[in-house]
Amino acid sequence: MKVVPSRSDDLVKPVTSQNPASTIIEIDRVSQVFQTSARKDHLALSDISLTIEEGAFVSILGPSGCGKSTLLYIVGGFVGPTSGAAKMKGQMITGPGPDRGPVFQEFALFPWKTVLGNVMYGPRQQGVRANEAEAQSRALIEMVGLKGYENFYPKELSGGMKQRVALARTLAYHPEVLLMDEPFGALDAHTRTRLQNDLLNIWERDRKTVLFVTHSVDEAVFLSDKVVMMSKSPGRIREVIDIDLPRPRRRNELLLDPRYQKYVVDIERMFDESDDEAGSPL
Repeated sequence: MKVVPSRSDDLVKPVTSQNPASTIIEIDRVSQVFQTSARKDHLALSDISLTIEEGAFVSILGPSGCGKSTLLYIVGGFVGPTSGAAKMKGQMITGPGPDRGPVFQEFALFPWKTVLGNVMYGPRQQGVRANEAEAQSRALIEMVGLKGYENFYPKELSGGMKQRVALARTLAYHPEVLLMDEPFGALDAHTRTRLQNDLLNIWERDRKTVLFVTHSVDEAVFLSDKVVMMSKSPGRIREVIDIDLPRPRRRNELLLDPRYQKYVVDIERMFDESDDEAGSPL
């Protein structure tokens, strides 16, 4: 396996479309301007171009306020770009769709529905028969490690369990792309590690495309095939780094791998260098 070079320039592999057939998401020169409460324009994203291959696990990494979530919302169709375009399989993204499944830090579960009811909601909305939707949902609940909790309500679950339900509910739509916005950010370290391992196990089974927003270098390296490093606001792509580490991955094993350690150190160093140039902390 290739070890990360010490020079940050050598980490970068340019974004290309050498294999257009495998490209599932294309972001082309996207910029986003928001109006502040003082009615002033705020440039959140500036000239973002990125291609994401089908089945890839890609993390967007950057400091708070750099536009990571905004970029995810544009891909999800929740916000339209001020300029540029975002496409899914060559088609312009003009709004949300079942082909893109969001999982956010806020669990957004229906408090009046049980775990099973929450997971069944998507298939039922898609017209799946009740018995079939229930069978699919029970299988997903078991897959995320919540077998036996089907009749519990969200208020009876821990934060980690709620996030598992949110993931199962999204998977029940059978989206082609998972859009995950710091889904483990509010969880304690132990629960976060368990869910990271579980997410990778699920991803290994289906190999859905994942676009994952985080501000944690170590989380991005552990999970990803590629890490997209963003600069401070206005958000620009600073580097795109291929993570050449073996799969399947388990955190307790990877922590001891010098290649993993080097990725983390080199990326953190690149952030520090960017910080020094900007003259202010992250």
